Amino acid sequence: MRSPSLLLTLLFLAAADLYARPVALFYLTNSPEAIRSFLAHADRIDVVVPTWYNVDADGLVTGAPNPMVMEAAQRAHVPVMPILGLFGKKPFHDLAASTVAQDRMNDALLREARQNGYTGFQLDFENLFWTDRDGLTSLVKRSADALHKAGLQLTIATVPNAPGYPGSGGFAKWIYTDWRGAYDLAELAKSADLICLMTYDQHTRWTTPGPVAGWQWTVDNLDYALKLVPREKLSLGIPLYGYHWYTNAPITDKATGVEKPNPAADYISTPDAMQLATTYKGTVEWDSADRDSYFYFYRDQMREWIYFTDLRTFRERYKLAEDRGVEGFCSWVLGSEDPEIWTALPERK
Repeated sequence: MRSPSLLLTLLFLAAADLYARPVALFYLTNSPEAIRSFLAHADRIDVVVPTWYNVDADGLVTGAPNPMVMEAAQRAHVPVMPILGLFGKKPFHDLAASTVAQDRMNDALLREARQNGYTGFQLDFENLFWTDRDGLTSLVKRSADALHKAGLQLTIATVPNAPGYPGSGGFAKWIYTDWRGAYDLAELAKSADLICLMTYDQHTRWTTPGPVAGWQWTVDNLDYALKLVPREKLSLGIPLYGYHWYTNAPITDKATGVEKPNPAADYISTPDAMQLATTYKGTVEWDSADRDSYFYFYRDQMREWIYFTDLRTFRERYKLAEDRGVEGFCSWVLGSEDPEIWTALPERK
């Protein structure tokens, strides 16, 4: 008799053969824009991953399904695999240190999956100490064992971490110790059914303006992951959103009166980005090196920058997933996309 984990692996392989194309996994929040997008395009989505659940340091799982989304997914025969989220170093460290808390968490995942017909769960644990690397690996194995015994899938979203160690600068050290270093891809792939590589947020509000997922950065992280993870277990992250950088009023220290610079950046959807381009006559340009779209405009005599994902940017990364032969792609997040991307995706068979 085949083991549940072997059956799940065969299921993923069969799905890839059936689609003969990258499996399209889309993340879904409870925002009205996200839900409307899912309802309109469910026939082009292979797996939907809603952000419905969270867990705390004690293993207490909170959350519930959205009835409208569940009904639409059932009608369209779209598998539902919710996220279980936890953000923060201390709560994760405590959870990873307690098998009692982990068992409590896993029992709740099994209950929710059975009650609601989920195919499994995706773990999304971020902002972790790099020293909790082994703790994360052990937790994922424990959860995968519990879910596999029930015939369910366990997947995980991981922060991309090529080349596997920090660089020389202060930011490079911080992004490794606080974000990238906790994910042992080779070990995680032994337990998880799928690794969703979050190849986005290269540039954010923490950085200078730049692409959300520059081309060489994306390729380097994908190729690094492929050295550690079987391609049938790897999904390439493709962002659907952008960032908007602008100059804020200085920050004033209330005690001393000293002022400090305050450049800022906000997350922005592609439709909102295009509205700003139209309003302020920004010209969308193509960066041939980063294979990414961007524009700038002036407001109050200051230049503002926006990098975002349009159809061309999306297609380049979709083709990369095809060329590397990975399981599929995972896109954050429905409702923020260029509506034209749906023309690039075939209907499910």
